[in-house]
Amino acid sequence: MNKAILLGTTGVAVALAMLGFGFVTGSPQTAKADAVQIAQAAPADTKIDRAEVEGIIRDYLLKNPEVLLEAQEALEAKQKEAQRLASLAIIKDAKDQIFNSAFDGVVGNPNGKVTIVEFYDYNCGYCKRAMEDMKTLTTADPDLRFVLKEFPILGPDSQKASVVSMAFHLMMPEKYGEFHNALLGAQGRATEAAAIKVALSLGADEATLREKMKDPSIAEALSKTYDIANKLAITGTPSYVVGNEVVFGALGQQVLAEKIEAAKAAL
Repeated sequence: MNKAILLGTTGVAVALAMLGFGFVTGSPQTAKADAVQIAQAAPADTKIDRAEVEGIIRDYLLKNPEVLLEAQEALEAKQKEAQRLASLAIIKDAKDQIFNSAFDGVVGNPNGKVTIVEFYDYNCGYCKRAMEDMKTLTTADPDLRFVLKEFPILGPDSQKASVVSMAFHLMMPEKYGEFHNALLGAQGRATEAAAIKVALSLGADEATLREKMKDPSIAEALSKTYDIANKLAITGTPSYVVGNEVVFGALGQQVLAEKIEAAKAAL
């Protein structure tokens, strides 16, 4: 194979390399179609020797490593946009479960025009620090409705504490904000015993509370939350839904305030 033919097939070879590296994304049918187009791009009288093509690929990528970075960035951007669109559909379909579940506590203005939903775990250190963001945001914005969605993912203690929390909310919703702040802000690990202690300190009857903890609808509500979180690609706490956007992680008060303003503008 002479130099002119090698140069002529470089683009084809690199395109095939990108296909091999997984940078042609989509369905298997799409990948197959792309491969066919790449093959058709080669000159009709060109015979591509595998060893020479691999040499071309290696030489090109060593001299132009930014190609791989650009392809990776493009892939990540495509995946992020696909997840955003998927989240839009999920938020629309599960709107009531996300924003208006009877098992979720609400702080701030219960009739606020803008709602932010926080997925949290009582044993999440980041959630403990993010609690101050919630307090500041709801104090600063009298039109903000802040929904607290139980998402216990840090072990059995978290799950049991959440059951107590949800039972307390069903019994005494007017004091749920106090309960939440006390348990999330407490030192040490949140457990069933710790949660019950907080509930009793706020006036709950222990026998009634323990009976309410057996309500099967609590387990059903948690199961629905896990399902929605999975669909929204939420795997950690805290995570938020603000308007039609999912916000991952404890990004701070300023970022959340910007997301809230964007949601207001979209009304």
